Amino acid sequence: MFRHQKELQFEAKPEKPNPLVAKYLQELIGGQYGEMSVAMQYLFQGWSCRGEEKYKDMLMDIATEELGHVEMLATMVARLLEGAPVEDQESAMKKDPTIGAIISGMNPQHAIVAGLGPRPADSVGNPWSGAYIIASGNLLADFRANLNAESQGRLQVARIYEMIDDRGVKDLLSVLLARDSYHQNLWAAAVKELEENEGSILVPSTFDRKNERLDIAYDFYNFSEGDQSKEGSWAKGKALDGEGEYQWLDEPKVEGKAPKLDQVTPKMYGTPPEK
Repeated sequence: MFRHQKELQFEAKPEKPNPLVAKYLQELIGGQYGEMSVAMQYLFQGWSCRGEEKYKDMLMDIATEELGHVEMLATMVARLLEGAPVEDQESAMKKDPTIGAIISGMNPQHAIVAGLGPRPADSVGNPWSGAYIIASGNLLADFRANLNAESQGRLQVARIYEMIDDRGVKDLLSVLLARDSYHQNLWAAAVKELEENEGSILVPSTFDRKNERLDIAYDFYNFSEGDQSKEGSWAKGKALDGEGEYQWLDEPKVEGKAPKLDQVTPKMYGTPPEK
């Protein structure tokens, strides 16, 4: 059951209308790493969670918070647009080329499709996609994906923060930055806890490693020009999983032969063989 509360958790009021900033904020709503993505990602992870109840409860808490972030951003976008009627914008563009250059960056879908409202889309109008979300049924794999999503999301919020001057919008972004900071800490802590509980950093941790090629499981192959990669911690010393030793190889191992494929059936109408 979900229940909606009318009050926003944090205020979402710009100092003045600005359709270009509204366009920027669409990335934080419907972009690949936007609030719609993390909200749905955490919801689907929670709905399918079969582990300890604390993980399911935590996922549902954070997912619901992210839905509130969508509402705050959508409200901000609407307010950035509502005081700037299209007719006024066109008049301003004719009078002042500078204003025209700014307004020309407006997302036309805000006016044409949404009637000066927010859209479930990114900053260039691409519709939000469920393909963005990850919910694999393995919490360790999923929590690592969540850490990446919060890292990318906070990076984008920080970039927009530096691109704008509106104090009201910045106040909301400062909230998102703080919550993304906590969420990065949360997922890092959850990943660490699961790694300790499972006794491995590998996913899946329960797969029998006798079924994999352990003789190549810790090799780094030098596939590109230069050898600077051998200086990294991934190229020498004990592996992080505690089960092997890294080694750096100047040349990749070659075990296979050059492939030679048979002709396909004539019914596939491939290239006929030379006569």
